[in-house]
Amino acid sequence: MSRTLTPPSPPSDSPPAGSRSTGSGPADGPRQQGSPLSNGLKQRHLSMIALGGVIGAGLFVGSGAGIAAAGPSIVLAYAVSGLLVMFVMRMLGEMSAANPASGSFSVHADRAIGPWAGFTAGWMFWTLLVVGVAIEAIGAAHILQGWFPGTPSWLWVLTLMAVFCGSNLGSVSRFGEFEFWFAALKIGAIALFLGLGVLAVLGVLPGSDSPGTAHLLHDGGFLPNGMDGLMIGLLASVAAYGGLETVTIAAAESENPVRGVAKAVRTTMWRIGIVYVGSMLVIVTLIPWNDGAVTEHGPYAAVLERLGVPGGGQIMNAVVLVALLSAMNANIYGSSRMAYSLVSRGQGPAFLGKVSGGIPRRAVLASSAFGFFAVLLSFWWPTTVFAWLLNMVGGVVLVVWGFIAVSQLVLRRRLEREAPEKLVVRMWGFPYLTWVTLAGVAGVLVLMTLDAGTRVQLYFTGGLALALAVVGRLRQRTGRR
Repeated sequence: MSRTLTPPSPPSDSPPAGSRSTGSGPADGPRQQGSPLSNGLKQRHLSMIALGGVIGAGLFVGSGAGIAAAGPSIVLAYAVSGLLVMFVMRMLGEMSAANPASGSFSVHADRAIGPWAGFTAGWMFWTLLVVGVAIEAIGAAHILQGWFPGTPSWLWVLTLMAVFCGSNLGSVSRFGEFEFWFAALKIGAIALFLGLGVLAVLGVLPGSDSPGTAHLLHDGGFLPNGMDGLMIGLLASVAAYGGLETVTIAAAESENPVRGVAKAVRTTMWRIGIVYVGSMLVIVTLIPWNDGAVTEHGPYAAVLERLGVPGGGQIMNAVVLVALLSAMNANIYGSSRMAYSLVSRGQGPAFLGKVSGGIPRRAVLASSAFGFFAVLLSFWWPTTVFAWLLNMVGGVVLVVWGFIAVSQLVLRRRLEREAPEKLVVRMWGFPYLTWVTLAGVAGVLVLMTLDAGTRVQLYFTGGLALALAVVGRLRQRTGRR
């Protein structure tokens, strides 16, 4: 193992100099040691964040392009990438249960690999989240503009940014309540969709006949576009899974971080299996993969329309809107906590580290401001600057997963040696499945080089990672954490 993988372990999320701590429980107990952040998230909040976090707008909207490329094999694509995500979340859960921290994987990378790694992973993820806020605000404004013709989209963007920035400036329990009800709506919608879909597949839904395997095997076969189509579907499915990491960030502000993380991680398998793989199987069984409505209206709306559900398209618009608003709320929260964690470790502008009422309000404002600025860039230069930002964050989640796997390799052995009682969640088949995960991440990165669009994203993301790593190394060498 390289020497760079075993530096001295810094404290996790220690507060900036001069800040006051609101509690000092042990790192593996109900409170995060020395953290001035509140613990206002209840177990019901964390449970719903974990359940709802897996249901994002990318599932409802982005899956259409994957189905159009991969055909029925999109089920295999989501299953393979879902397995990779389950391994990543298991590793992240192991580390987060042992050391709950608002910086999550950034703190773990800091402890395992070195400050430069925590700096790189943290600021890359922050960039991903704040650009995501802009994308979600634009998408939500587009839906609202369709419902209220004649209203300017910038007004909706401004309103939504103000609402969710304001909610995150308040108590963390307010963020939790927003996510609780957003998650409840998303879970209800996907459960209703799957219920209707399964009944239709079985042929017991009134007015519908079971399609059997006709659409799975007879519309060009299971792999209608060959391995190239499957590859595109795999890349689309990986992008849809981004955002599951937020639950480990939120856990640090819950009543019992260890129990919350453990429960969230242990339910990852069935959540991914039912929500992603299950819904893809229902969709490609009920309608032809090459039906134009799959990409034009979205696969979920196309299924509802095929089943004769009145207003199916508008129902899905409402569900997508909820998913977008939920993602906006979660991304502002996650980016502000990641920025706070980085600053508390001396890896960001010190003025962002001020905490009042248990909330890092300056970090919330800074993260929201950048998101709103990115929206403006999309209006001013939609084909240049904003496209550049989108490309820059295209492969960030894979880089983060790589840092998680390497960190777990190091910290697992350290915990087994120094504090085995903290291993309340354990990665399966360690270290073999960790290495399999790293190989899987590397394999997806290689696949990205084979497609012109994703190749550009890989170059931009690689440039961002390299620039941050160089800055992080220079800071480390000069003694600045």
